[in-house]
Parts: sequence; structure tokens; C-alpha cells
Amino acid sequence: MNSLSLLIIEDEQPNANRLLRLLQMIRPNHEVLAVLGTVSESIEWLKTHPQPQLIFMDIRLADGICFDIFSQLSVSSPIIFTTAYDEYMMSAFKVNSIDYLLKPIDTDELTQALDKFDRLHHASPAREASVLYTELLDLYRKQTKPYRQRFLLPYRDGYTTVNVQDIEYFFSESKITFACLKTGEQSMIPYTLEELEVELDPVRFFRANRQYIIQVYCIQSIHNYFNGKLKVIAGKQEPIEIIISKEKAPSFKQWLNQ
Repeated sequence: MNSLSLLIIEDEQPNANRLLRLLQMIRPNHEVLAVLGTVSESIEWLKTHPQPQLIFMDIRLADGICFDIFSQLSVSSPIIFTTAYDEYMMSAFKVNSIDYLLKPIDTDELTQALDKFDRLHHASPAREASVLYTELLDLYRKQTKPYRQRFLLPYRDGYTTVNVQDIEYFFSESKITFACLKTGEQSMIPYTLEELEVELDPVRFFRANRQYIIQVYCIQSIHNYFNGKLKVIAGKQEPIEIIISKEKAPSFKQWLNQ
């Protein structure tokens, strides 16, 4: 099997180390030229070095998304994308790149991705340069909308802004939605919990039940409850109890463990 030059673009050192270890085990003859952790480092390296034969590229980097690299220079190397999120546009990555891998990277999936690269490389080497990463960038921009950052709310004779990071949880009472702030204050929000669930970052916020959406940092403790349910103590100023159903408990645990 021919030796390949590889480049790893990954901002989390444990993930980079795992990928290096797996590559050494699966394809010990391949050479990893560098491990880069940011968009800026990657741009500088690619500008000053010959392009590698294959790149492993994390989608979300410390200083931006990997597509920012494509907007600064032309990348002709085939790419295997890696991500910690099973994002809804991942099918496009399979079409427009060699493959994508979900982290933590699995040995079998990595082997399959490398085998796929070998098949494509030998069958049609010219295809590598024709992969249109700019199309992926356009698709990402169209389908990835920013999550809500703040709310503009009435206050006395005017308005005030409340940043989402200052909100511990949202709750609904008598068909009215309230936000509970870090300070313990409560503000009425002119949105339903269903509307907020779509607008809030799912990495930070979780729909606990019909009444509550909670932010991860406000969770004080979690306890086993009756019949497979969980009891969550949330809020720092005035802690409250929130019950997670048996059906929702697995997704809640997965959310906390990502």
C-alpha cells in the first residue's frame, strides 16, 4: 500500500491524539505532516507548504469554521471531515468530500473512510482537484443560521436587552413565558417555549419538559427519581426542581455528555 502525506486540522488535542494513534495502527506507512488547531494556522501552513494528499479536517475550530479556510485559498486536497455533531447537512459532505466521521472517531469507520479514499484515488485521480468545497461553504451558510443571542424587552418607559447567557431557564405559566435570570429576576418573554426551542442553541439549552427549557450551566445537581425519571435541581439564586421523564432521560444524559 502506497504511503500518503496527511494533514490533521483539529483544535482539541485529545481528538487529534486519538486520530494519530488510530492512523499509526491502521496505516503505519502514512506520514502526518502536521497537526493544526486553528483556521489561521491552517491558512498559513497551506500557503507555505505543498498540499498534502489527504486532509482530516474538523468542521468547528477554535477561531471559526473550517470553511473560512476555503474562502482564503484554494484547497485541492481531498478531505475527510470530522465533527462531534451529527448535523443535518452531513449527507452533503459525503457527496462533496471523501467522507465524514463523527467524533470520537471509530476504528472501523476510519478504516472504511481510508478504503473509500483509496478506491476513488485509484479510479479517478483527477476527481480530487474537482471537488467543489466552495459549494459546501455556500450550503453551510444557507442552512446554518445563527442562534439567538439576546432579547429586546420592554422596560419601564423604554426597552432593555437581555443576553441569553444571563438566562438560567425559561418556563411557561398560564400560557405566558418567563425567563429566569442569573440575578433571580424574572422577565416576561413574548415567545412560546416551542418558538424558543428552535431559536436557542441546543448545545446550551434543553427542553426538559412542557414547562421548562434549561441552560446547562444552571444545573446544580441531578438525581434518580421514580420509574426511571430524573430530578434536576436548577438555578443558583432560587433553586427549583425540574422532572425529566423516563422517555426524555436518555436524550438529556446525552446532551450533558457531549
